[in-house]
Amino acid sequence: MEMGLTVRDLPKMLEFYQQAFGLEIMADVTVPAEKAEVAALSRGAYRVVRLQTPWGERIKLLAPEIAPAERPAATDHVLDRHEATYLTFIVDDLRAVVARVVAAGGTLMTGKEPVEVRPGTFLAFLRDPEGHIVEIVEYADITAYRTDLAEGSA
Repeated sequence: MEMGLTVRDLPKMLEFYQQAFGLEIMADVTVPAEKAEVAALSRGAYRVVRLQTPWGERIKLLAPEIAPAERPAATDHVLDRHEATYLTFIVDDLRAVVARVVAAGGTLMTGKEPVEVRPGTFLAFLRDPEGHIVEIVEYADITAYRTDLAEGSA
């Protein structure tokens, strides 16, 4: 599965996701206006860059040639909006990743300390430089959450 994010400043957002999460560019394609219109994506051409995590998950950054509307004003809580969406990155070292995200231009929503939402599950919510919400999660035992990752499971 891939998740797409519409962005206004593609170079800035590419730099952010590469620095903050170590994502690698897998594809960079420009779709012409006539195809974008038929596909109900944009009135003009757009560029899509697919990025991949070291584990193989992918996101795509989509930059339309006709700039998208400004985002609505940010709220303090993720679920304040009915169309709330966010990316979740599962990591081994939450504090280190949060530090990289902030250094790359992300803004903390949850404060400087990780939030333990249930025993052994810690998270932080941040906004990327364009306001997209990003969740970073660390599990004390990832195999309890993802049993498919347990050694010997098939």
